[in-house]
Amino acid sequence: MSSWRDNLRKIDPYVPGEQPDFPDMIKLNTNENPYPPSPRVREVLDHYNESKLRLYPDPNSAVLVQAIADYNKVKSSQVFVGVGSDDVLAIAFMAFFNSDKPILFPDITYSFYDVWAELFRIPYEQIPLDDKFELVPADYYRENGGVVIANPNAPTGVAQSIDALEDIIRNNQDVVVIIDEAYVDFSSQTALELIHKYDNVLVVQTYSKSRSLAGMRIGHAFGSEELIAAMSDVRFSFNSYPMTRLSVEIGAAAIKDVEYFEQTKRQVIATREWVKKELLCLGFTFGDSMTNFIFASHARVPAQVIFDGLREKHIFVRHFSAKRIENYLRISIGTEEEMRRFLEATAAIIEEYQG
Repeated sequence: MSSWRDNLRKIDPYVPGEQPDFPDMIKLNTNENPYPPSPRVREVLDHYNESKLRLYPDPNSAVLVQAIADYNKVKSSQVFVGVGSDDVLAIAFMAFFNSDKPILFPDITYSFYDVWAELFRIPYEQIPLDDKFELVPADYYRENGGVVIANPNAPTGVAQSIDALEDIIRNNQDVVVIIDEAYVDFSSQTALELIHKYDNVLVVQTYSKSRSLAGMRIGHAFGSEELIAAMSDVRFSFNSYPMTRLSVEIGAAAIKDVEYFEQTKRQVIATREWVKKELLCLGFTFGDSMTNFIFASHARVPAQVIFDGLREKHIFVRHFSAKRIENYLRISIGTEEEMRRFLEATAAIIEEYQG
């Protein structure tokens, strides 16, 4: 006898970082911003007319789209918004990757890419990064159904030059190339200008990291009008009201507060550079992170030992089980006080392990 269970989709889902809840914890495992959102977000909340919530939101999120377009000096028809960059990326996968040829992305990168490929039945190939966790552009000069590059990369934190990205794009002009810039605001350069040069480039960004709004789920993409229209067609095929009224107003307000954004971004970067120096003194090695986290390994103390020791102290970092990176920890940048406590705890764990 057949069973409905025979027709269930069987897939290994993406595993998000855990969300512990202890009053004394230091949470450095999901790359959230340690500082609160722009004060303009509080102003929106304080003056929000809750009676609006009985009405459906604008399906086009026009206020938010225009604010993002104005800030980035592009046309509103070149902007797409979604429920976090994960939503934006998933829609892009559905819209653009419909070939029988494999899409290409690095072997060590954001682990949602292969999950989406499996979910949407998209063939894919993972291209190994080199020993320094850098991508080799020539590895992408082959027949494919599309390319996805996180830049700066996660979880490694390494950023490729715009020239390297353009080399890949130049050699893949018959497919869509997605540049996932979730962490770009902590870096020195964006690929955004390439959307004006190549009509097959989609640049994806988020409010979750640099704008302290992970809880609001606001993501956006930039591309040619044709790409954005194709994504809108897919999105409206299953969700006609994607963004809430509140997220639209908060997102528009936050992106207009340039001074606060620059201030908190500079603070995160300054703390990151200080922590790099301290980690080197403790015996860690790592690439030159251009993000709000550091991906580090210790030559003498296993990552699992440090991870477990920190966890016992209610300090949470991220540890991955993939073979190439099993001895690495991804450490989000918190406040100076949080990082000072993290460094003290880590030093004690290393000292105890080495006797």
